[in-house]
Parts: sequence; C-alpha cells; structure tokens
Amino acid sequence: MSLFVEDNLWIFIIMTVIGGGGAAFMAGRGMAMKWRPIWMPLLAMVPLALGLRFLHFALFEANLTSLHYLLTDFVVLVIGAFLGYRMTLAKKMANQYPWLYEKAGPLSWRAKA
Repeated sequence: MSLFVEDNLWIFIIMTVIGGGGAAFMAGRGMAMKWRPIWMPLLAMVPLALGLRFLHFALFEANLTSLHYLLTDFVVLVIGAFLGYRMTLAKKMANQYPWLYEKAGPLSWRAKA
C-alpha cells in the first residue's frame, strides 16, 4: 500500500479543483473571448481530463483506468470551463453591446428596459 491513496481529499483539491479547474476556467474564458460555441470548451475538457488522470497516476500512484475518478475529474473540469465561459461571455455582451444588454449577475445578461 502506498502512502498516497486514491481517496486523498487534499490531492483531489489541489490537483483537480485548483490545478485542473483553473486550467479549465482559463480554457473556457479563452473560448468565450473568441466567440466559440459552448460545446467547444466542453469538448476541450476531454483531453484535459485524460491528462489530469495521468498526472494522478504518475505522481500519486492512482489507478489510471478508474472510470469513476476519470468522470469525477471530467465533471470538475466541465464546471470550471462553464464558469469561465459564462462569466466572460456575460462581461463581453454587456461591454460590447451596452445599448442592448446589461449584466444580470456574474453568469448572465439581460436586455435593457
């Protein structure tokens, strides 16, 4: 049994949530800045999730073929990408079309009355 185990919460938080989630957030932000459709940053999370799974395997002796943890990593990355995408798109819509839209929160915009 290794010192590093698959269920270590700190490894998950540091590697997946902070590291992977930050990269996913920036990828979503970049896609929104180029006016890409929402499916593109979501599709980009597939290789990122595979790479993150490999880092867990290489650095912490985690199971490389664990579907459960791969899907968990993928869901966290998709959430990060979606947040980055929507936050950037809401800001761009309100800034680029100020006569039509205003921000209605961090993730959305609405038509001006």
